[in-house]
Amino acid sequence: MPEPINEAALKALVRTVPDFPKPGILFYDITTVLKDRTGFAMLIDELATHYLDRKIDLVLGIEARGFIFGPALAYRLNAGFVPVRKPRKLPAPVARVTYDLEYGSDSLEIHLDAIEPGQRVLLVDDLLATGGTMEATVKLVKQLGGEIAGLAFIIELDFLRGRERFKEHDVFSLLHYAE
Repeated sequence: MPEPINEAALKALVRTVPDFPKPGILFYDITTVLKDRTGFAMLIDELATHYLDRKIDLVLGIEARGFIFGPALAYRLNAGFVPVRKPRKLPAPVARVTYDLEYGSDSLEIHLDAIEPGQRVLLVDDLLATGGTMEATVKLVKQLGGEIAGLAFIIELDFLRGRERFKEHDVFSLLHYAE
């Protein structure tokens, strides 16, 4: 059984980059956690511990950073991994959801045969901000008949209140930032 998460130790590994990608934005860079073998292991172990008893069938990773955590988490949970991609990246027939951004719109796709009706699905991404990308992914899972077992994030920007979009789901975030 892994030791309880040391949030301060993990936060110390997250690099903050001011004014990226534009002035006024403070970017939380997880690449510094990924290169730290202890930090990366703590992240995966803590996420897995939260979901071990939930009988997860599939872990969905959202492009692109969800691809980093999703397969490792799926391995630990003895589950399959499914990528959720930007348009025109998947070779077989897909389901697509288009969603609004503050500056336009975007779309996400998943293979039509990626989820069987009734499968328990865990959705994972690196960051919960406003929740738009995760909300689109939730719609894809429901469209294919999956049962959402949880929404997992490495970082949550609490001040943006993205969690409020998902009151009916288990939302689990390892690191919280108030501003």
